[in-house]
Amino acid sequence: MSDIASRYDPRIIEEKRLKLWEERKPFHAVAGRSTKGKFTIVIPPPNVTGVLHMGHALNNTLQDILTRYKRMQGYEALWMPGTDHAGIATQNVVEKQLAKEGLTRDGLGREKFMERLWEWKKHHGDTIINQLHKLGSSCDWERTRFTMDDDYSDAVKEAFVELYKRGLIYQGNYIINWCPRCETALSDEEAEHKDANGNLWHIKYHFKDDLDNFVVVATTRPETMLGDTAVAVNPADERYQALIGKVLVLPLIGRETKIIADDFVDAGFGSGAVKVTPAHDPNDFAMGRRHGLEFINIMHPNGILNRNAGKFAGLERFAARKAIVKELTEAGFLLKTAPHAHAVRRCYRCDTIVEPYLSKQWFVKMQPLADKALAAFRAGHPRIQPKRWEKVYENWLVDIRDWCISRQIWWGHRVPVWYDSEGNVFCAKSEAEALAQAVVKHGKAVELKQDPDVLDTWFSSWLWPFATLGWPKKNADVKFFYPTNSLFTAPEIIFFWVARMVMAGIEFMGEVPFDDVILHGTVRDAKGRKMSKSLGNAVDPLEIISEYGADALRLSMVLNSGQDIYISNEKFEVGRNFANKLWNASRFLLMNIKPEARVNDFSALDMAQLDLASRWVVSRYQKALLNVGQAIEEYHNSEAVNLLYEFFWGTYCDWYLELMKGRLDNVNAQKAAYLVLKDTLKILHPFIPFVTEELYSQFAGEEKILTLEAWPVFDKALVDEPAEAAVGVLIDLASGIRNVRSQWGINPKDQIVCILSADQFALSLTDNLEALKRLLKVSDFELRAGDTQIRNAATGLAGNITFFIPLGDVIDVVKEKTRIEAEVAQQEKAAAAIEKRLANAGFVSQAPAEVIEKERQRMTDLRAKNKELNKALASLI
Repeated sequence: MSDIASRYDPRIIEEKRLKLWEERKPFHAVAGRSTKGKFTIVIPPPNVTGVLHMGHALNNTLQDILTRYKRMQGYEALWMPGTDHAGIATQNVVEKQLAKEGLTRDGLGREKFMERLWEWKKHHGDTIINQLHKLGSSCDWERTRFTMDDDYSDAVKEAFVELYKRGLIYQGNYIINWCPRCETALSDEEAEHKDANGNLWHIKYHFKDDLDNFVVVATTRPETMLGDTAVAVNPADERYQALIGKVLVLPLIGRETKIIADDFVDAGFGSGAVKVTPAHDPNDFAMGRRHGLEFINIMHPNGILNRNAGKFAGLERFAARKAIVKELTEAGFLLKTAPHAHAVRRCYRCDTIVEPYLSKQWFVKMQPLADKALAAFRAGHPRIQPKRWEKVYENWLVDIRDWCISRQIWWGHRVPVWYDSEGNVFCAKSEAEALAQAVVKHGKAVELKQDPDVLDTWFSSWLWPFATLGWPKKNADVKFFYPTNSLFTAPEIIFFWVARMVMAGIEFMGEVPFDDVILHGTVRDAKGRKMSKSLGNAVDPLEIISEYGADALRLSMVLNSGQDIYISNEKFEVGRNFANKLWNASRFLLMNIKPEARVNDFSALDMAQLDLASRWVVSRYQKALLNVGQAIEEYHNSEAVNLLYEFFWGTYCDWYLELMKGRLDNVNAQKAAYLVLKDTLKILHPFIPFVTEELYSQFAGEEKILTLEAWPVFDKALVDEPAEAAVGVLIDLASGIRNVRSQWGINPKDQIVCILSADQFALSLTDNLEALKRLLKVSDFELRAGDTQIRNAATGLAGNITFFIPLGDVIDVVKEKTRIEAEVAQQEKAAAAIEKRLANAGFVSQAPAEVIEKERQRMTDLRAKNKELNKALASLI
């Protein structure tokens, strides 16, 4: 290895390490290779359309930390990478490209359109994978999967056919969530409820035999009245009991409809009478089936009203709404319009308002699958963190609804079903198998047509933990690496993906696919807002990597992580500064130690002859090692980073190296300094892999792949409590003296005198006085036995030692005392004003929660500072 550069340049180091990893392929896992067993983790496959955002950066950093840690522990660690074909999203991207060329998918036809999709995937599909490389992700890149690879497609077909055979997949006409823009069905989870301010229109439906009288119905969607086939009331509602069975005339259309009685109707909503539109509302659909009503679809798939809408045919649904309300008003049918807040489903891809729509679709019967998943969960599988999500997960399994899995798009896994001319269904893994089934049925070969729909993207991704390993083949990878160990993902896909993977794992593999599910927080800006392009507050992780380095990005994100992560560009300076500090400390050490100090383990230390500070730092390192490992195991990565930050920057750099300056000529001490920093690089490696591997190679004298080095082993024999206590007194003394300097405004460059008083002084103190002088700008330490009193001196306590700093020679004591008293009074006034504001019920009820919390914290901080200043005043003798 060459001499270590004087300046750390992350771009040079990261490029060098990435090239080395590409050449040596250290992240490739082999089934059965490790006697310790396996550790498996599957990446939540990003959409093939995606580019790296801060959510990806956080999620993949958390996965990489655990993967590198387990690999260093000796496990055969497989981190499975890949991308999702993202049916609707990818098709939308390519359709927009076609539109710029004046083309449409229908104009191209299915075959040519699919060619364009695959061409797009070829040129753009690896973008996010390449970006994950730059982040330092230690995935097994040789195994990279795509959810429409041939082998993966075989797994999807296998799953569909098996579920169909087991009676868990069926086809039927049902009300589904329909996106008129994407022109496809959506599952409940893909059609998110969002609050909206709308109107409740109260419309008069006149009796056929008494046109002067009417029933009032209330609706939020007046355009759907064109498909009404009944008006429903609650049978217990006395207002309408005599009217049940009466015939009404539908306004504007003139169609006759009956009043029916149904327990579903809420007598307290609106007038207590509701219009029933079986083809355009899920609840009305169920009522229509119960009462044998006619199902009238008034809308084309694109949201344009069809011929069943009469004179309103050809209007877009919301334009039709305006026209219908106008005519109802003019004809005297509209009784009133009232503002009404309600939840509206929107497409998760394009945000279009979703239409409840009667359509023939394929469904998975979820209850049998959910029952097994629920039983496994109640037995403790999987474990979910944070625990507050457990109830959400459980409730979803209890209240499960069947899953609509067919989509009316072309990019995706084609439904493996064929039909003959009579409409008979042949479900098979290939057309050849379907034709063979048809021969058995008909006794001869017949022509078949494949179902034009594709499967929901999530139908392929729910197989991800085992299909990526080669299932349905029973190969070595499936046997060794399944089930996986940990899954890191975002809470918003706990239903889309997590719960469904559990169901699929149990159904096809007989086991829950992972032990632990870790739901990490959302990345937000400094103001607490979710990052988005529309708000203009999104931070581009690639720009951060370019400016600060990937290690800085990783460390800063994990350091700031909690329930949610609050990020601004300035916070990445923390990670950059840490990497620079690590580089400089390593360079300082490597330039100042002798070759014989470069030893491999702590057994090379002569502990009996080792100085106090070195015994202390070895002991502190052992505790840091133990605590960091425990934090990683418990998925407390922020805690682990804080422990490492405190140990390396605080313990090792700020105290140990400073105490040892001028005394590092001792080879035994050099060994301790070398071993502690070398092993600290190891335990930092999962968090900041680039700089640690480069520095570790410098320590080793040759290129090393640090993720393949062994994780250090905790040695309780090296924990030295007496050394920690003794150095603790030195640190308390130094901290106390620094506090006095700060509180009394003593110029940091001015030398001071410090008088120490104690019954006796330990050797650990006297041996380190010269180091403390240098650290604290103390010209002289005067040691006095017994009680001591010094006038005009600030005083403090460190262990059994009382220290005094005479102030008369360095500051104007009266002036400084007056300044501190004024500062205390001003801060107490501000704290009292906040306290009064927080006691005001009006303020507390109206102010946002984050404002109240900030005010409360500010009051606490002001009074904490005053407490310290009052202590300083009280210490003045």
